[in-house]
Amino acid sequence: MASNPATTLIRSVSLTASMDWFYRSNFSYAGLRSVVSDVGDGTLMHCWVPKAFKQSKPNLLLIHGFGANAMWQYSDALHHFVPKFNVFVPDLLFFGRSYTTRAERTESFQARCLMKLMKMHGVEKLSFVGISYGGFVGYSMAAQFPDAIEKAVLCCSGVSLEEKDMDDGLFCVGSLDEAAQILVPQTPARLRELMQLTFVKPPKGLPNWILSDFINVMCKKHIKEKKELIEEILKDRKFSNLPRISQPTLIIWGEQDQVFPLQLGQRLHEHLGSNAQMVVVKDAGHALNIEKTREFIKHLKSFFIEPSAPPLAKDPTKIEWWNHKLSS
Repeated sequence: MASNPATTLIRSVSLTASMDWFYRSNFSYAGLRSVVSDVGDGTLMHCWVPKAFKQSKPNLLLIHGFGANAMWQYSDALHHFVPKFNVFVPDLLFFGRSYTTRAERTESFQARCLMKLMKMHGVEKLSFVGISYGGFVGYSMAAQFPDAIEKAVLCCSGVSLEEKDMDDGLFCVGSLDEAAQILVPQTPARLRELMQLTFVKPPKGLPNWILSDFINVMCKKHIKEKKELIEEILKDRKFSNLPRISQPTLIIWGEQDQVFPLQLGQRLHEHLGSNAQMVVVKDAGHALNIEKTREFIKHLKSFFIEPSAPPLAKDPTKIEWWNHKLSS
C-alpha cells in the first residue's frame, strides 16, 4: 500500500523542533533575548532576559520544572507580565542550554547558580514562580537568600516531601528508578505514562512517531544527569529539616496531582502558616499550568499585580481556598 505523500512530508519535519522555534519567536516578540552566561566553576546558564532592563520595574523569575525547556512552560504567561516586570526565564542546569561540569545535583546548588546569574544581570531583588522541580529550586533561593526574594509562588512543588513518603506509598510509583524512567522518558510508552500522570485529561490519539519526535528533540540530552537530579530530591530528605521561608507565598496545586499528591501541598501550607495562601484547582493535575493555563495566570496576576482585589469570583465548578487554615 502506497504511503500518503502528505503524511510522509509531515513526518520528515520535526513538529517538536517547529514548536520550539515558535516559542522562541514568541519570547523574542515579547521583548526578551536569549543569553548564555558563564557563572563560574564550569557552569553555563541560558536565560531569556529583558531586551530593555528597567530599574523602575520589579523583577520576576519564572522557573520551569522537568519537561522540554523553560519556553514550553511559560510562553502563554509572558504577555501578562512583561509590561509590568523585568521578566527572566532561565533554563535550569541540564535543561535547554544550561550545563555544569560540577558534580553537584542539589536544588541548593541550582539556586546558588540562579542567584549568581541574576546578579550578573543587575538583579538584587526578585519574586519567582516555580513549577514542580522549579519550586524546589525557588524555595531554596528563598531560604538561602531571604533578603533578595520578595514573593514566592510554588506550583505543584513537593518541597515538603521526605524520603519515607516513598516507602509509605504516598506516590503512585514504587521507586526512584521508576520515577526517573517516567520523568525522563526514552520511549513512547514511557511518555504516554508521563502524560497519564501529569494530566487529568491527557492528549489522545497521538501516534508513536510524534512522541518519538518529542523524545528525540527534548529528552535525549543529559539523561544521566537528570536522573541524578531526581535522586537528589529525595535523598536523606526529612520534612523536619525543611526551613520556613518568610516571604509572602502562594501555593497552587492541582486537586488530582498524581506526581506530588495534594497532601504535600497541604503539609507545606501548614508548615508556612500565615505567610502562605493556598489555591487548589479542581479538575487539574500536576501540569495545571498547561491544563488550566487561564486559571494559573489569573492566580499569578492576583498575587503579583492585584493583591487588593478579591481573590477569585465565586464559581461552583471549582475548588479554591485562599487563606485557608488547614486542620492538622
